[in-house]
Amino acid sequence: MNRVNKAGRVCPVRYRYGASALAQARERQADILYVIGGLYGNLQALDEVEAMARTEAGPVTLCFNGDFNWFNVDDKGFRSINERVLRHDAILGNVEAELLSESTEAGCGCAYPDSVDATLVERSNRIHARLKQTSKSHPELRAALARLSMFDCYRIGALRVGVVHGDAESLAGWRFDVTRLDNAQDNDWLAGAFAAAKVDVFASTHTCLPAMRRFAFDGDKVLANNGAAGMPNFSGSEFGVLTRIALHPSPQRPLYGTCLRGVFIDALPIHCDSQAWQDVFLANWPEGSPAWQSYFQRLSNGPDFTLEHAASLRSN
Repeated sequence: MNRVNKAGRVCPVRYRYGASALAQARERQADILYVIGGLYGNLQALDEVEAMARTEAGPVTLCFNGDFNWFNVDDKGFRSINERVLRHDAILGNVEAELLSESTEAGCGCAYPDSVDATLVERSNRIHARLKQTSKSHPELRAALARLSMFDCYRIGALRVGVVHGDAESLAGWRFDVTRLDNAQDNDWLAGAFAAAKVDVFASTHTCLPAMRRFAFDGDKVLANNGAAGMPNFSGSEFGVLTRIALHPSPQRPLYGTCLRGVFIDALPIHCDSQAWQDVFLANWPEGSPAWQSYFQRLSNGPDFTLEHAASLRSN
């Protein structure tokens, strides 16, 4: 079977919007923006994000940039996550997009690259199939998800910020993955994406590993991928990460960040009750289940990835 026909690896044509579509998007105004990608059904992390927002000196815009669902296959968890997230700004991730699809061709919709093991892809498809079955009991929430866009744009001080799930071209694109951002051969494409989208900052997620990079493209540009809000992002850690973009410094201590034309762009840790979250996870996904096999080691010990690699803010 050809690679592009394999569920979990295919990137559907309907996911593709092109960077120039962001140039035409209306701008939302914000003084403090939290971009929260990859919540993955973690209610404890959502509680903490909302608590963090309450410590800010002014109103906070919360934007959930996709994959806020994943492990929440119980009816109560599915309803709670979606009702609470949809009170805020949100865009589709591939998880939500495939909940709405009548086709199973794309599987989980992750469009995994060839470097990802086939067994992990197959387990992701099984996880999503179970979540999709749960979603069918909540038609009103599916209808609300169907109204979400694939990207959004914000004006924060002097900066125009493009919020996407995958990359500048596609909902499930991988060109904002940390390994691609550090590949100088991709710089021409990346510079063109910033120019076509007419943004100063891209805020993304999807690839599950965080990165922030600053590029000298026609005046400095920043790309901030928060990795995962609902899972650990670094070896030996237990916290998720969100991207904060704001006119004033954060009351929380950032993991790393930069300042571009007077606007602070930071990665903030999301310290939630990890034991309570693991208990919820195991109730849905006990030992030996697809999600347990793929993710429990990461939930317990973090991935094989360092904060130093995420925070390499050199200009390319």
